[in-house]
Amino acid sequence: MGWHAVSKTGAIAGGGAGAVAAGMSLLEQGGNAADAAAATVLALNVTDHGQCSIGGEAPLIIFDAKSKETHVLCGQGAAPRSKEAIDWYMKHGIPPRHDIKIAPVPSVVDLCTTLLQRYGTKSFEQVVSPAIALLGSGTEVFKPKLAATLHRLIEAERSTTGSREAKLQAASDEFYGRKKTSGDVAADLEADYIEKGGFLRRSDLAAHKTRIEKPVTASYRGHTVCKCGPWTQGPSLLQALRLLEGFDLKAMGHLSPDYVHVVVESIKLAMADRDEYYGDPEFVHVPMAKLLSDEYTALRRPLIVMQQASMDARPGDPIKMAALKSGGQFRPGVGGTTTCVVADRWGNVVSVTPSANVEDLSGGRTGVSYSNRLVSLNTVPGHPNCIQPGKRPRITLTPTMVLKDHKPILAISVAGGDLQDQTTLNLLLNFIDFGMDPRSAVTAPRFATHHHQDSFNPSADRNKAFLKAGSLVINSTVGTNVREELSRRGHAVDVAPGPLANPVMLHIDHATRMLDAAGDPAAHRHAAGLAE
Repeated sequence: MGWHAVSKTGAIAGGGAGAVAAGMSLLEQGGNAADAAAATVLALNVTDHGQCSIGGEAPLIIFDAKSKETHVLCGQGAAPRSKEAIDWYMKHGIPPRHDIKIAPVPSVVDLCTTLLQRYGTKSFEQVVSPAIALLGSGTEVFKPKLAATLHRLIEAERSTTGSREAKLQAASDEFYGRKKTSGDVAADLEADYIEKGGFLRRSDLAAHKTRIEKPVTASYRGHTVCKCGPWTQGPSLLQALRLLEGFDLKAMGHLSPDYVHVVVESIKLAMADRDEYYGDPEFVHVPMAKLLSDEYTALRRPLIVMQQASMDARPGDPIKMAALKSGGQFRPGVGGTTTCVVADRWGNVVSVTPSANVEDLSGGRTGVSYSNRLVSLNTVPGHPNCIQPGKRPRITLTPTMVLKDHKPILAISVAGGDLQDQTTLNLLLNFIDFGMDPRSAVTAPRFATHHHQDSFNPSADRNKAFLKAGSLVINSTVGTNVREELSRRGHAVDVAPGPLANPVMLHIDHATRMLDAAGDPAAHRHAAGLAE
């Protein structure tokens, strides 16, 4: 166990070492990448508790070797379905922190059981056993309660007859109360919600189902980059890549002033569209095809001025095909997540980004600590991301899969809120444009911007949610002359001595059949590979 590993038969990179070991144990037992990913996600809820939780979320992308298709599993719970609850939010606002009213429906259990049903080979008991073992050590108050909850799910699976898939469904149904059995986990979760003043109810839990969706994709220099839909910030990475394809980044030089400048300016334009248009596509129309179109990209690219940093928020208008949206520009004033990527010997690849931003570590009756993800909605009537009954928040969690010649070659997962896709962009460009392997890509200096709205600020005044105009945060290992030139161009440069976000990356070399996994050691990421 370290921060880098190579193997021809299976590899994982992720957060806590114990969670990576949990996933590796499934690979060693003959399980596939789906089995190992489920085991890792469940164990991360122990090793990285606070950064993620069973009560949180875990968007996932999988390449299925059998069908040769890439799918998104929406591991994200929704807002309460009660109209009375939504009326309260619209009147009082979404509480910013420390209130169970900001909890969405827990999604992790159904994400794992759905993953195992559709793509895995193991039982829930087999994949959750390493997590239960981890819960046996330490004195944290949530641990014995969560262990008891997981044993209840195992018992539901054991007591059900029929197929493996039916047994997995029974474990999920026990958690979400779909069978309306007296004394199931859902009853205890509802009791906690009521006792603490939350709006979620058993009916919200029972209605939850993990959606399986097609990824949103874009081409970049012969690669197909796959992201979750606009219920995440993921497509903003694709928009930035489309803009950058019109520049010769390699000729500019890695981490040169021109390179850093053009990447940051592309991010600003992509994030402006994110903040203006993205939301749950089950509720609002997001003009995704037009946002990624050749015509719109060609209109937006000239907005990047090489010698001058932009200080404005500048969404475009993909409907009217205009570079700038009329009335949309303005001059603004000045958590926790973890990671997992897995590949197996059969060609299955998974990238998943578990999270929760846990605020109450006690876990209530069940040990299931709640998430704060409803703060990623807002209360602006008519806004694509305005809270509605049963609506998913537009989240920052954004796993990445990259294909070449219809085969997966990269899986990336990053923890870091609004920095996630910006860090992913750093890694992708390191790999595609500058030929770096995962070890070099995850440890190279990084840069990002806060020139966007804060995804964790639910304020009804979205201008006030904007973080910092002209921001450019860059690692201190980038030369002083580069930073001074970027300042001369108008960037508000801040130096970051430590890692910007927490990435893991896995490369599949189909010529050598080698799996190469790495996580940034400065960000306490871990990696392991099966011995041949």
